[in-house]
Amino acid sequence: MTGPVLVTGAAGFIGHATAHRLLERGETVIGVDIVNDYYDPSLKEARLSTFNGRREFSFHRADIADTEAMARLVRDNGVTRVIHLAAQAGVRYSIDNPMAYERSNLAGHLSIMEACRHAPGFEHLVYASSSSVYGDKPMGGQGFSEDEPSVDPVSLYAATKRACELMSQSYAKLYGFPQTGLRFFTVYGPWGRPDMAYFSFTDRIMAGQSIEVYGEGRMARDFTYIDDIVTGILGALDHPPEQGGHRVLNIGDSHPVGLMEMISTLERAIGREAVKIMKPMQPGDVTATYADVSKLRELTGYQPRVMLAEGLQRFADWYRDYYRVG
Repeated sequence: MTGPVLVTGAAGFIGHATAHRLLERGETVIGVDIVNDYYDPSLKEARLSTFNGRREFSFHRADIADTEAMARLVRDNGVTRVIHLAAQAGVRYSIDNPMAYERSNLAGHLSIMEACRHAPGFEHLVYASSSSVYGDKPMGGQGFSEDEPSVDPVSLYAATKRACELMSQSYAKLYGFPQTGLRFFTVYGPWGRPDMAYFSFTDRIMAGQSIEVYGEGRMARDFTYIDDIVTGILGALDHPPEQGGHRVLNIGDSHPVGLMEMISTLERAIGREAVKIMKPMQPGDVTATYADVSKLRELTGYQPRVMLAEGLQRFADWYRDYYRVG
């Protein structure tokens, strides 16, 4: 019988949504998160409160880099599948705070892999990578492909994510358990991360403050709604590679949207116009991201369904309700 699913980063944006979808389909879920203060911990606690009363969900406040603790958690609970989403996020934050990425992203990933390789009957490790590993280079008509001959991380955050992919490739070959890395492309939606542009723009627009638009507004992103992301994660989880197999898949919307178009769409959802201050590109930023999701589609039937206007409207409605603003 298939055991419970361990979800790391369960207090985070994607982990919270993924754990809920797993519960909805009848899974037993074990959540792990250190609940740090990279952004407002009260939002993370509020996400966790949505699990209250769910007997199929248990939560452990722990550091994923604690190798012994993670090994015990996996072993003692009969975990056979892991969705590893915990990490220190943030391209710009990595410029000034590099050591935070060493422990959470590198040591943390290694710790989770060690726990998985010693788990009896282990089935599949799905882990979060990032579109930022592609760096800032011209894209073809079909977007960034996992078959790129090389990747070119331009931030420490991106470099740690690429390192995790390489460690997983090595572990899959050495120890024979299946792994899938998912390169996420700009995830947004209700319960999102306050450090993301759409969220911070909403904060400032609602407060009547100006917004800073980096890259002179010429950047573009493959905005992907949270529900579509979770569908892709679980689709990948349910289709593991062969024993000892490792693969990397893009997971995005495959329809890049210009930053100025995103802002105008957000203004309509909020019902207010933003005062914009144009700024140059910041260190570590990339001009555009655009996912080729053909491999994930072929494997799972993945098809994003929520367009940006609908997704930002859902986010704006959630924001008003959560922060009690008009």
